[in-house]
Parts: sequence; C-alpha cells; structure tokens
Amino acid sequence: MSDHATDILDTISTRKAQGEPFALATVVRTIAAKAGAKAVILADGTMSEGWIGGGCARAAVLKAAREALADGKPRLLSVQPPDALQDQGIPAGEEHGGVRFAKNMCPSEGSMDIFVEPVLPRPQIVICGGSPVAVAIADLGRRIGFDVTVCAPAAEQAAFGEVERRIEGYALPVMEAGARFVVVSTQGRGDEAALQAALAVDADYVAFVGSRKKADALKVALRERGVAPERLAMLKAPAGLDLGAITPEEIAVSIIAEIVAGRRGRQRREIRAT
Repeated sequence: MSDHATDILDTISTRKAQGEPFALATVVRTIAAKAGAKAVILADGTMSEGWIGGGCARAAVLKAAREALADGKPRLLSVQPPDALQDQGIPAGEEHGGVRFAKNMCPSEGSMDIFVEPVLPRPQIVICGGSPVAVAIADLGRRIGFDVTVCAPAAEQAAFGEVERRIEGYALPVMEAGARFVVVSTQGRGDEAALQAALAVDADYVAFVGSRKKADALKVALRERGVAPERLAMLKAPAGLDLGAITPEEIAVSIIAEIVAGRRGRQRREIRAT
C-alpha cells in the first residue's frame, strides 16, 4: 500500500473516531486520473486529504459532497467534457438513472465517474436523569446501534453501564453533528433544569418521561422561565408509543420504538420524494 493510501485511510479512521462528518469521494472510472483515487471532503467544503484528478472536476465534486452531507445520501457523479454531454443529449446538472452529470471545464482531462459517500456520526440518544427508565433506555439504545450520552448528577451516574459519554449535570452541547434524540427521565429530580437544557439544544426529538398532566405543568413553569413557545412545542410528552408499557424496560422499548419510527419514517418520506 502506498504512503498516500495509508495517509488517507488514517485520516478516515481518525475522523470517524472523532465523530466528525465528512464525505469520501472515490474515482470509480476515469480517463484523467487513477481509478480508486480518494479524497476526504469536510462539511465546510475543505478537501482535507487525497486527490481526485485536479481542479477541473473539483467544483462538481464539492457540490455533491455538500449535498450528500446534508441529506445523508450518496451520489454517483459523472464528470464529462461539454462535447461528450452534448453528444448524449444530456445537459450538465441533470440526473439520469441515478447518475448526476456535470461538465468538466478542462475538456483535455476527459471523463471520470466519482462516487461520493457521506460518512456521518452514529445517531445519538441523550438521556437526562438517572431513573430506572433512563438506565433501560441507555442499555437498549446501545444494543441497537445508537451512541448514548448520559446527563445526570454525579451521584446517579453509577446506575448506568457502559456508555459512549457522560456529562455531569445537564450541560448539553447546543449543536452536534449527526442525528440526536433527547429523552428526559428525571422522575422529579431536576425536571425543570433538565427540560430547559434539553429544549435549548439542536435535536431531532425531545421527549419527557412522565404523565401529560405533569408535562403540562412543567411547560407552564418553563414558559415563565422564558422558554420560547416554539421550543415548548417540540416537546413530546409523554414519551414513547402507546404500547400499554408498565415496567421500565417496556417503557424504554416504547421510547426507542418511537425514535426509530420517526427516524426511519423520515428517511422513507425522503426516498419517496426523490
């Protein structure tokens, strides 16, 4: 393996371990560059490592990478000289048979097909509180492929087994890469503080484990604290699908099921829309 190939594989491994989103562009067929050439493209459009045939195809590849990172879907890009596109009757920018065609601004460079694949962090469940339901959600969430972050006072952290990250208290990062699902299961111990923190972050789902009556009372209190109505409208309470769940483990199943249904349902709607 060449030093270049080793370097880019090291870059891919390091960025995946750090949970940093990026796109991997791979030349799959080419006249202008070596097939198999790869480049790592960051969310800000920076090509941090690798090479895919020079500047003639760069703009089209970076555009495809930004779009792939935005919607999580890979792209197959065919970059061709203007006369080759004209011969096929295909305008630049159109997509046919799952392939997007782009104009190579350096005709002497010929044609190349590039597969652009988004590499995104695993979806994350953030659990606020150390209740039995919270512990059950953490256990089940990890087993089905979520990264788990536990936010709880130090005295409650010992109730949890192995998780990806622990935060003492409820100081959640406001923005993070990847899908994030927040569940507040404090059971009377810091409900308002945990909910206020949860509703302040960028998340795909925020839910409260408790009765609707209790959630309504907490919404009133949070509104008085200055939490915006549009943020309060994000709150799902009570958390979970109505499965008739009783035990902590059953409640955890209903909440994880609701998260999966929302996540996969959105993906199916996006696929149908394309």
